[in-house]
Amino acid sequence: MSYDPYATSNNEELLGGLLVVGIILLLIVALISYVIGALIYFKTAKTNGYEDIAFLAWIPLVNFYLLFLFAATGSTEEEKRASAKKNIIIYIALFVVSFIPLIGLLFSLGMMVISVYMMYRLLYRWSGDKTRGILFTVCTIVTSGIFFLIYGLMRMNRPFRAE
Repeated sequence: MSYDPYATSNNEELLGGLLVVGIILLLIVALISYVIGALIYFKTAKTNGYEDIAFLAWIPLVNFYLLFLFAATGSTEEEKRASAKKNIIIYIALFVVSFIPLIGLLFSLGMMVISVYMMYRLLYRWSGDKTRGILFTVCTIVTSGIFFLIYGLMRMNRPFRAE
């Protein structure tokens, strides 16, 4: 019996195959989630009077502008759009800086906090109730975004209830 250091066992090949299949499934789920999220943003923009920029829903990172616009507070459209532009610039700056080792983790946490707050604002505007907005945000976090996708598909063709 000879010893071959480059020989692999069947278990290693099986684990490698399972890893590849898992990665492929994860990428498919991520793509489906992205498309559904973009569709929700697109339809919500069209329903709530942002037809001119609804196409931004399909562009990665830039589609956060729509989320910020949906969550913006202001008395006029110009104020809402200015607030959303300011927030997207801050968000993209945080995204770029988050690639710096060590301190990037803090900026990533900042991005997460901003995203959760904006998600709350959107869910609040859809539901019309602050308590439901908080509950729906918690449900979105607990279900890793599945709740948002389902609720968003239900609400995307209806105008906002709250300002």
